[in-house]
Amino acid sequence: MVSTRQQKRDFPSPPRRSPSPPRNTTATTTTNKWVHTPSTAITLWLIFSIPLVLWDSGYVLLRPHSMPGNSLHSPLWTPYALYGTIDYIYGWPAFNARNGFTAAQTVLNLFESAGYCYYLWVVYRYGVPVSAGSAGGRGRGKRAEKAEKGVLGFLKEERIVAGRVAATALLIAYSASVMTLGKTVLYWLNEAFSGFENIGHNDILTLIFLWIIPNGVWIIFPSYNIYVMGSEIAASLENSSVKGKRSKSS
Repeated sequence: MVSTRQQKRDFPSPPRRSPSPPRNTTATTTTNKWVHTPSTAITLWLIFSIPLVLWDSGYVLLRPHSMPGNSLHSPLWTPYALYGTIDYIYGWPAFNARNGFTAAQTVLNLFESAGYCYYLWVVYRYGVPVSAGSAGGRGRGKRAEKAEKGVLGFLKEERIVAGRVAATALLIAYSASVMTLGKTVLYWLNEAFSGFENIGHNDILTLIFLWIIPNGVWIIFPSYNIYVMGSEIAASLENSSVKGKRSKSS
């Protein structure tokens, strides 16, 4: 009789199967990317504020042609006929005195607006609707994304942006918000330390409704932007530092 040991030599065991590749490789790769979810409130504020800032910048940089009595004033910049009498920094007194503060802060406005426009472009161009990613299947996700393209889809759908382009856009929008807040506070402090030279002639109701409230909006919303975006940046830095410590200890 042939021994059991001899049988094992004559009939070798079948080769072991190599482990199958992990599933959802694409999902794992996407998960490893840093993801930014734009705030709807911030997006709406930027869409509302950027045209107003560009309108204001056009008035300032085209003076005196955009001022009352000149060729470009009506109809585009007609409201400044009133506002120039409320805030002299926008009216004839500051222009005739060759006060450069108005134009200087306007140039900064343009840099800030460029940063905000870049952020919105990144969200629109690279943002993926959340519903497209969770629509149940790759084909259905593509159809959902295609159906919501365009400006209406951009406003209606919550979107996510991933990777370095998202981080860069967030950093630029955060920096622009800091610039907007700092410049607006400087605008107020300029009045306070000049004895309210440009607005002190107004009565209290005119000052509240036509100067404090309109200009205060550019303090409230940029502060909110800084809080939301800054919290996201701080959380990302904290998580990356924790991961770095874990990798060193392992």
